[in-house]
Amino acid sequence: MEYEEILKRLKSLYSSVAVAGMARYGINPNKNYGVSIPNLRIVGKESGIDHHLAQQLWTSGIHDAKILASMIDDPSLVTEQQMENWVKDFDSWDVCDQCCMNLFARTEFARQKVVQWSKRNEEFVKRAAFTLMVVLAVHDKEAPNSDFERFLSIVEREALDERNYVKKAVNWALRQIGKRNLGLNKKAIETAYRIQKLNSKVAKWIASDALRELKGEKVRNRLNKQSV
Repeated sequence: MEYEEILKRLKSLYSSVAVAGMARYGINPNKNYGVSIPNLRIVGKESGIDHHLAQQLWTSGIHDAKILASMIDDPSLVTEQQMENWVKDFDSWDVCDQCCMNLFARTEFARQKVVQWSKRNEEFVKRAAFTLMVVLAVHDKEAPNSDFERFLSIVEREALDERNYVKKAVNWALRQIGKRNLGLNKKAIETAYRIQKLNSKVAKWIASDALRELKGEKVRNRLNKQSV
């Protein structure tokens, strides 16, 4: 499908009810048609992988088109400059997360951006760093523990950030790294205990919530079976 045809298709799927529902969950309603992720994936499958089309969709500024762009872009063609340009446009947590999951985590720059973006001040740029950690922890099966031990030091450093979309992503990354294997589970629990001792309400929440899951029977049983 061509660019204009896709925009027309997205607009035909507009739902004011969906947009209002998304807004209640903190998703930016501006230039948002309320198209569901399953429907975006259907459009993306029909469009096919197309790097140029992805650029066009992103620059449209339409919420749904930006998510679709992350679904159809070719990670092998994504440059570091493109990632920097796109991350500056993040204006909603779902665009941030979808872009990281669908595209950024599959590029050669993913680990580099975890380190760089975790030091940035913009809320959704920093969130992107931790979302990338999550995606790598879940999907990069061949990565060594040392990669994630480095990430845990970043988690600990940023656990004082009180902003909602950052603190939730920091907690998310801590939990997913700790569920990767027994070795990282131990390291993540040690990290959580250190965070818990910080003089910060946010840090204590991040740590306590993570510890409940990481020390839970369900996680420990799964990791013990995995190690057999």
